[in-house]
Amino acid sequence: MASKDALFKPVTHCIFDMDGLLLNTEALYLKVFNDILEPYGKRFTWAHKAETMGFQSAQIVHYLVEKFELPMSDDQMHQLLQKKYSETFPTAQLLPGVERLLRHLKTHRIPIALGTSSSVESYNLKTSHLQEIFDLFDQKVMGSSDPEVKRGKPQPDIFYVVARRFPDNPEPSKCLVFEDSPNGVEAGLNAGMQTVMVPDPELPRNLTDRATLVIDTLENFKPERFGLPKFQ
Repeated sequence: MASKDALFKPVTHCIFDMDGLLLNTEALYLKVFNDILEPYGKRFTWAHKAETMGFQSAQIVHYLVEKFELPMSDDQMHQLLQKKYSETFPTAQLLPGVERLLRHLKTHRIPIALGTSSSVESYNLKTSHLQEIFDLFDQKVMGSSDPEVKRGKPQPDIFYVVARRFPDNPEPSKCLVFEDSPNGVEAGLNAGMQTVMVPDPELPRNLTDRATLVIDTLENFKPERFGLPKFQ
């Protein structure tokens, strides 16, 4: 019987999502949304979270106003979110295994990129205290601010843009996407890329079925399974 590793194809480039994969920000988003919804007697649950993970900023703003029938405009919601984000996001922390994997890939000269749906402003709030780690990336694409990213995840736009901006412009099949969300996994697959999913424990397991590989934490990722240099 063939090894499961035989199902994985060798890659040369790695693309990482940020929220919930590199940083513990999904829990921070939940706090922000529920702080806003609580006065209206409503709650943002993990079912809502699964539906919206990977959304661009404008998408989540509209979702909150429409889904919860809030008495405010999208612009008012946007302003409220920005205030809450500025108070909350600077507390973001790296998740287990992130620094080890990024430093390992960088040491072995594997091209690595960030492909996040966050805006530049949101990215800066989340990472200003973690720049030593985020400076390891060869390039960064912030989907909510980048004019070339026309559509948010699960559409493949952001991963196409990232691949094109690598100096050697690799084929999508040579890129490995790391994601935590169903929308992100779908975006990677739609771009013709293999996807490693690191789902939150709260995410229903049936929403992980589409990923090429599912692991509990980046600490458990074995690079050699995709033809990348092995940890020593």
